[in-house]
Amino acid sequence: MRLIFIIASLFLFSACNGNSGTKPNISNTAAKTARTPLAAESYEIVKTYPHDSRSFTQGLVIHNGFFYESAGQYGESSIRKVDIETGKVLQKHDVPKEYFAEGMTILGDKVFQITWQEQTAFVYDLDFKLQRELRYTGEGWGLTNDGTNLIMSDGTHVLRIVNPETFETIKTIVVKDENGRPVYKLNELEYVKGEIWANVWHSETVGKPNHIARIDPATGNLLGWIDLTGISPDDTSGDSEKTLNGIAYDAAADRIFVTGKLWKKLFEIKLKPKG
Repeated sequence: MRLIFIIASLFLFSACNGNSGTKPNISNTAAKTARTPLAAESYEIVKTYPHDSRSFTQGLVIHNGFFYESAGQYGESSIRKVDIETGKVLQKHDVPKEYFAEGMTILGDKVFQITWQEQTAFVYDLDFKLQRELRYTGEGWGLTNDGTNLIMSDGTHVLRIVNPETFETIKTIVVKDENGRPVYKLNELEYVKGEIWANVWHSETVGKPNHIARIDPATGNLLGWIDLTGISPDDTSGDSEKTLNGIAYDAAADRIFVTGKLWKKLFEIKLKPKG
């Protein structure tokens, strides 16, 4: 019996010691799975256009050869149609002063514009005649569409897929970086070749000044960054709120345009590998 007891004890000791020895190996393996940083694309400026420096840009799209732009601020909010070459405002509709206008998009023959804290969306025709007002919960920041539904940001790391008829949320997309961490302050949006592009409000606070996030709409995972550092230093100096905010994609000509809040310039850019 004593021999059996000794053998059994040695077996148990060996088993316990083996289990405790595996923990550091599991931890080390997990540490090695952290992903490398996502690649960032740089840019070259194809052409520079004038932009209304009084426009607190919150949304920008191209439709039928014109810019359509949503401008914010209480008492100054508007939606406008703009000539691309000259920056001249061809048509403008002033939003009631109690609303702070945010993102906008065009789906079919309807113009959708959301508001910051008023939980109200305006639906216009292409001549800015108001068709409907719709309600939603939470804040409104950026707005785009995938050809069927609206895609809306609210300043968090979550994007909402929204029914354009009712403004009800169909589903949500949680946006994560390469390490699975949430990407916050998603602002103005644009749908580009099956991806969602998002300005990140004050992206310099996370070490990425003037960066646009490229998001996979199926998973919410980041696909990469667009680094627009230094694109318009005259426009970003002296006022911390003059942030990059405005992405327009011309699908017909495969052109990308960007601008910012209160910027004097608007840029057509071409992406290129960084460095």
